[in-house]
Amino acid sequence: QVQLVESGGGLVQPGGSLRLSCAASESIFDKAMAWYRQAPGNQRDWVAAISRGGSPNYADAVKGRFTISRDATKDRVYLQMNSLKPEDTAIYYCNNFGPPWLPWGQGTQVTVSS
Repeated sequence: QVQLVESGGGLVQPGGSLRLSCAASESIFDKAMAWYRQAPGNQRDWVAAISRGGSPNYADAVKGRFTISRDATKDRVYLQMNSLKPEDTAIYYCNNFGPPWLPWGQGTQVTVSS
């Protein structure tokens, strides 16, 4: 079964940028993929999605600041995050865009703080 490994998180000041990467152990070219995030005490929320053909969709909270992309040759999905805000602090995960879910990875922590 496909394994997902997220990376690229870290501590950044408000207004800063990060680029997250999601590496899949098997081909995901036929899957619509998405990024999700979960802050402490909150449910896991959808952030952005990208279709098999590369069409993106974004949650209102990140629209205009985040950009999702994919590299089919490398079975990777990326999330470029600009103009970061403290409320973007969360663990970020990638997965299918909707069920059935692939096994969840460990996620990557993003902390936005001055």
